[in-house]
Amino acid sequence: MVDERSDPNTLEEIQEDVLGVSQETIRELESALESHQFERVREILLPLHAADVAVVISYLAPEIREDLVDLLRPQFNAEILNYLDETLRIEVADRIGMRELAKALRNLESDDALEIIEGLEEHQQIAVLKGIPAGERVILEEVLSYPEDSAARMMQREIVCVPSFWTVAQTIDFIAKEEDFPDAFYEVFVVDPKHIPVGTVPLGQLFRHPKKSKIAEIMDRDVKKIPATMDQSEVAILFRKYGMVAAPVVDDADRIIGMITVDDVVDVIDEEAEKEILHLSRLTESDFYSPVFETSYARLRWLLFTMINTILAATVISQFEDTIQHMVALAVLMPITAAMGGNSGMQVITVTVRALATKELGSMNMMRVINKEVLVGLLNGIFCGLLLGGLAAIWFQDLPLGIVLSSAMIFNMLWAACAGTLLPIIIDHMGWDPAISAGPLLTTTTDVFGFSVFLGLAKLFLLS
Repeated sequence: MVDERSDPNTLEEIQEDVLGVSQETIRELESALESHQFERVREILLPLHAADVAVVISYLAPEIREDLVDLLRPQFNAEILNYLDETLRIEVADRIGMRELAKALRNLESDDALEIIEGLEEHQQIAVLKGIPAGERVILEEVLSYPEDSAARMMQREIVCVPSFWTVAQTIDFIAKEEDFPDAFYEVFVVDPKHIPVGTVPLGQLFRHPKKSKIAEIMDRDVKKIPATMDQSEVAILFRKYGMVAAPVVDDADRIIGMITVDDVVDVIDEEAEKEILHLSRLTESDFYSPVFETSYARLRWLLFTMINTILAATVISQFEDTIQHMVALAVLMPITAAMGGNSGMQVITVTVRALATKELGSMNMMRVINKEVLVGLLNGIFCGLLLGGLAAIWFQDLPLGIVLSSAMIFNMLWAACAGTLLPIIIDHMGWDPAISAGPLLTTTTDVFGFSVFLGLAKLFLLS
């Protein structure tokens, strides 16, 4: 019997099962929208998950996208917005209308509703909050008062809290009867009379013990409480370090005000990873769906910085014009020192920025890390310098030239190791983002120093 999954022709079908929506489906939907076959559009969308509808929306051309959003407006599923790029989220929210969006948000859990609201522009947030009932609005406004990337912004207000003197039976009955609990939760939080968390009981443990058992007897007293103001990246580190699936969020008085679950942390990890990738390319956010002029402006700022860097490097080279004219081989070899220093430094910066982000690098081990990177830079500089210097000496039949190239490379790669470690640390202590600014600063110095040292040594020892 042939396994269909081993057939290459079924690979696309398997991928479609995993991804939820195929390009053929999107084309069919696009065709139905263009021909105003709205009933057919509804039939196609009905079985799709909110994430898949978001994919459909993102693939459609702007004018067709508007028609689809208009069609969805009467019974709009606000969860769709959670899966949209920020630019598209604002655009779709505007098309839906703030009144309709406010109605749709009432069907979501507090953390999901909050995520959508905080992703909107300020005037949209104000309009949406006005359309939400006063009781729910007060809670959302209270959470929005916390810092943007804090634990409170990602927490869920719906939680299961019980006193330690209850029995397992009382707790199960309480969970079964209460209607305001979250759709999915993993742990029951045990609180004292002041509503301070003192323990947790995983659901598996709850149903495994006799119903007469006291909660105090089966609860885990090692509670990892998360301050409401803790940065979300630190929350992700905490979850990863202790393998947690849920944790209580507490206010300044140590009282529980919500919980964070592992699915929320997965979203944060995804956001942080995307942010770091974008920062390595000098972008603060994805501009895939942004207008042309907005995208151009966002990218132009760092291109101008690069232009200044190249002007500085060109200025350095111009100071050695006579030296280069007397020895053309210098023009061939001088990009090597700058390129090797830049690449070596970027390796160090990448490792250092990651260590800073994951809190693996701190004051306790800073000097050890710096010493290690300097030693690695020296060893790599010696190896690459001797290798390329030897090749240059053979290529141009000039041993002193090879020695000059080797010396310049050792110096520049040693500097790249020092700067690649120190720049992110200094920038981080200044409160800036080292992932964005450390790279361009390093490249500027390795280019300028690389050219200066190589051409300076050549002028001093080869042409004197």
